[in-house]
Amino acid sequence: MTQKLFLRDLLSNPEDTQLQLLPLTGELGLGREIKSADVNRPGLSLAGFFDHFAADRIQVFGKGESAYIDSLSEKKLHESLEKFFSGNVFCAVFTHGKKPPYLFTELALQKGTPVFVSSLTTAEFIRLFHYVVSETHAPQKNVHGTLVDVFGLGVLIIGASGVGKSEAALELIERGHRLIGDDIVNVKWVKESMLVGQGSRFIRHHMEIRGLGILNVTDVFGIGSVRNRKRIELVVKLELWDDDKEYERLGLYDTRYELLGMEVPYVLLPVRPGRNIPILIESAALNQRLKKMGVYSAQELDRRIQDWIKVGKKDG
Repeated sequence: MTQKLFLRDLLSNPEDTQLQLLPLTGELGLGREIKSADVNRPGLSLAGFFDHFAADRIQVFGKGESAYIDSLSEKKLHESLEKFFSGNVFCAVFTHGKKPPYLFTELALQKGTPVFVSSLTTAEFIRLFHYVVSETHAPQKNVHGTLVDVFGLGVLIIGASGVGKSEAALELIERGHRLIGDDIVNVKWVKESMLVGQGSRFIRHHMEIRGLGILNVTDVFGIGSVRNRKRIELVVKLELWDDDKEYERLGLYDTRYELLGMEVPYVLLPVRPGRNIPILIESAALNQRLKKMGVYSAQELDRRIQDWIKVGKKDG
């Protein structure tokens, strides 16, 4: 599932105000959907060359384009812009805080093209715009769980309702780790091989603890106890202990959890009285960090035992 992004979202979404867009044509065209992260620099089009003109993209006017417009007489400018806007231009953005001449805005209004000005440099605007659109269009899903930054590793804790996910996360926070999201975690597949999770915008950095109610983690534990997003590198599932089930005791082989078509390292932790789940999650996170460095403790121990057995057979 992917989200849709509209021009108005670049103005109303607090996370996207970094684009610093000011609309010069009011509400005109704000309902247009942004379908591509690519932009177009219209220098050649302004000069009259329209082969391969990508009118369906945002047209970014940097210093060069603005200087060219300023150099034209009113008659030449009118002729150039008439041809430019005849292509049903999606949107125009002027960077460096440089507003277009009155004629440009007037013709844009007549042709139904929204115009914005941004105080960012052209390079900054293009980079941030590409990031915002790519993030929005990335495949994503909401997962019932809790995401915590444990020793720098994004750990997604999942399990049935009431198994103790939030309580385990709360103790991890008290031990100095950081909360990203509780209850509903929005997971996005970005940069081809990375899963990034964040909490819901409406309940971000809040937790529901049965018997206590809603806690604002930032207020209770301080700003250092939270962060907005984190790459997911380990999934830990909590389940009530089942005496009839055989649980992993050696850890010789990696197990994986599929999320948005990607496989993430996975650990199943059975829960019962007397087991310190937060410490087990910390240990799982540290062990996963070792694996990323090429250190596999269980396999190393198994190798040493096999070597010892071979030596024993030779001595015998």
